[in-house]
Amino acid sequence: MNHKLLFSACCLSGAAIAGCSEKEPQKPNVIVIFADDIGYGDLECYGARAVKTPNVNRLAAEGIQFTNAYACASTCTPSRYGMLTGQYPWRRDDTGIARGDAPMIIRKEQYTVASLLRQAGYTTAVVGKWHLGLGEGDFNSQDWNGLITPGPKDIGFDYSYIMAATGDRTPCVFIEDGRVANLDPNDPIEVSYTTPFEGEPLGSTHPELLKMHPSHGHDMAIVNGISRIGYMRGGKSALWVDENIADSITSKAVRFIEKNNPKVSGKPFFLYFGTNDIHVPRVPHPRFVGATDMGPRGDAIAEFDWSVGQILETLDRLGIAENTLIILSSDNGPVVDDGYQDQAVERLGDHKPAGVLRGGKYSAFEAGTRVPFLVRWPGQAKPGISQALVSQIDLMGSLSQLSGQPIPDQAAPDSFNALDTWLGKSEKSRDYVVLQSTGTMSFVQENWKYITPSKAARYNRFTNTELGNDTVPQLYNLSTDVGEKVNVALENSDVVQQLAAKLQEVKATERTR
Repeated sequence: MNHKLLFSACCLSGAAIAGCSEKEPQKPNVIVIFADDIGYGDLECYGARAVKTPNVNRLAAEGIQFTNAYACASTCTPSRYGMLTGQYPWRRDDTGIARGDAPMIIRKEQYTVASLLRQAGYTTAVVGKWHLGLGEGDFNSQDWNGLITPGPKDIGFDYSYIMAATGDRTPCVFIEDGRVANLDPNDPIEVSYTTPFEGEPLGSTHPELLKMHPSHGHDMAIVNGISRIGYMRGGKSALWVDENIADSITSKAVRFIEKNNPKVSGKPFFLYFGTNDIHVPRVPHPRFVGATDMGPRGDAIAEFDWSVGQILETLDRLGIAENTLIILSSDNGPVVDDGYQDQAVERLGDHKPAGVLRGGKYSAFEAGTRVPFLVRWPGQAKPGISQALVSQIDLMGSLSQLSGQPIPDQAAPDSFNALDTWLGKSEKSRDYVVLQSTGTMSFVQENWKYITPSKAARYNRFTNTELGNDTVPQLYNLSTDVGEKVNVALENSDVVQQLAAKLQEVKATERTR
């Protein structure tokens, strides 16, 4: 359909005349594009040469590219929790990597970025990967065949089209506004993370049914020829096809933007778009197969770039790009082999997913949490490259400033207003950043990084990742040693003591506004 003609017809309709104006609301639309497992060196604008990312490059060229930006944690669930709530995930003990049948981790009484913007007059949506739990109470207490509540609507999102967890976990279905999409009531869904269902083949027992084999774990329920974490049966009409996930969620994101065009609605919108790429299992659509020489992992990066391009094209086509703030980042650092035999290791070549950084997903080293971070707002965000220290935890504080909507006293205790820095109007860095990984915590201030002592494992042999854990304090000067090769804690004991004390102070204090 010709969208320009559709818009013209809308304007000629008497019922639509009052709301159909070329004058957009003063408050900008906000889109957060949140990639999954894309590392600091995985995008062309951050130095990658084995994959082309022209749409991400465009965002970088037209906006601000941050080189010193951090996710809240080195794994997905806590990272997303921190960004959406403005509360460090380590302040609670239940924000670890969520099972697919986990109850909702963001409690329904909590204030979120979506709550803030909805109160500020925005229409809000989350599309794509969720991985923050659904329902309340015990594990596997959700009614997968009815209304799944509480859910995103209860924490500020007007519309949702989500994966309950992530691509490698059951249930392998999309959930739209609290109900499983395309579900046949005569074929109900059952989910379990403890007991397999009788008669249902598993990756561990029927490897001959698999089109992609696990390298470690991921050998339970088989969906679309791929075995997962967790068991399920039923819901055949609702099961996703991995090759179509990017198309499905991108089309829903585009439709949300079209439906909520501020030139028609008179209201700004907020879209949190969590892509599935490049998380395992990496099964890009056939049109992206062979886009790189790196196999499915590289091709999935190209697919992610396509999704970004679809968002940009939609904004351009509707004429609303000038009044839309886009933030693009990743939930944590990269991982190559994360559970499937997809040739990611064998075909990596000279590509360095973490760039010059050490570690990766799960790690306390820089590659675990230092991530790509791009901000574009034409005419408002000054294009360039910024070395300012920034953190995703400040999304709430910054959007509060942007929207003029105050944050309640007890909400978002760790989120500050960094809007001027994010828009390139200031080079002011965050005073400090607290980081969470599997086994320890880190504290970054100015050019120093302190990693707390830990008895946790130093190495993940399954993912071939240095975890950054050590029984002694670690201190790195990131201005001269961003690769964290030399621990200088012994010769800088005073700095270690200062940073350790500051970290303890932050942990002991949960500020109010």
